[in-house]
Amino acid sequence: MSSENKIVVLTGGTGGAKFVDGLRRAVPPEQLTFIVNTADDLEWWGLRVSPDLDSITYVLADLLNKDRGWGVQDDTFQCLQMMARLGQPAWFQIGDRDLATHLLRTQLIQEGNTLSEATAEIAARFGVTARILPMSNDRIETRVQTPASDLSFEEYFVQRHFRDPVISVRFAGAETAAPAPGVVDALLSATTVILAPSNPITSIGPILAVPGIREALCRTSAPVAAISPIVSGAAVSGPAGALLASQGLPVSIAGVAQAYEDFLDLLIADVADRNATEELRQSRVKMRWTNTIMKSANDKVELARTVLSCLAAEISREAAVET
Repeated sequence: MSSENKIVVLTGGTGGAKFVDGLRRAVPPEQLTFIVNTADDLEWWGLRVSPDLDSITYVLADLLNKDRGWGVQDDTFQCLQMMARLGQPAWFQIGDRDLATHLLRTQLIQEGNTLSEATAEIAARFGVTARILPMSNDRIETRVQTPASDLSFEEYFVQRHFRDPVISVRFAGAETAAPAPGVVDALLSATTVILAPSNPITSIGPILAVPGIREALCRTSAPVAAISPIVSGAAVSGPAGALLASQGLPVSIAGVAQAYEDFLDLLIADVADRNATEELRQSRVKMRWTNTIMKSANDKVELARTVLSCLAAEISREAAVET
């Protein structure tokens, strides 16, 4: 692909990190901009932790623990063990090498840097040349309402292992937040936009809740594709199915399409759902099928290449219509 291509990816969670791992192997990093969910961010042991920003940074730096899908490869957890011994909370597992990133981010922010500036500085120190943008520099928090209590996303997902029934999901602070510098411009100047196979509600949903981002997706001249994290009526991993249902959306590729229906041009779904198109009969979204289950490095690269190929074909068709 030409170096003039500007590929913008909205991402969060482990599914997003897997796709990014394939994409970074398929195209030069200078073509890539990642807009990353920050509504999972938390204060932990007095430190500013940004799980999704870190996962994308680590995967681009070839440091991500691919078995877990988060954290640093070959990390140790001696600090975590000592904190637990000292009576401090230890349910959110931060490794010793991972801890260094949170220490630096906290220091940079305390020195007056924005989250965007801290993210760029950390990425540069890891040798990452792709562009990583938090969705906003303002604090936004995903809150999951359950019968027991109102939980942060990390409490729901990590501490309680997403066992609680979900009544509703909200993004506290989103209504008064602003997109981080560069986010809207990246979407409007993109040649292609991709929504990673991330949870539509709690990974992509917070990004879309920031005023101006969904509007930019509707306005961009670039084709917008999404990869479904739902296969055969169930989430590939995690609580995406339960969270879709909590928003009144079907747990299917149709539910994914409905979550993005106002701006989505192309939905990439797994071959297992090839016969599920009846649900999408009323939708304007075009469909493509491929293997979306990323079990190996080759699977990740092939999915990335397939998505880019489908988008290139979409651009060519649009150009032919215009002429």
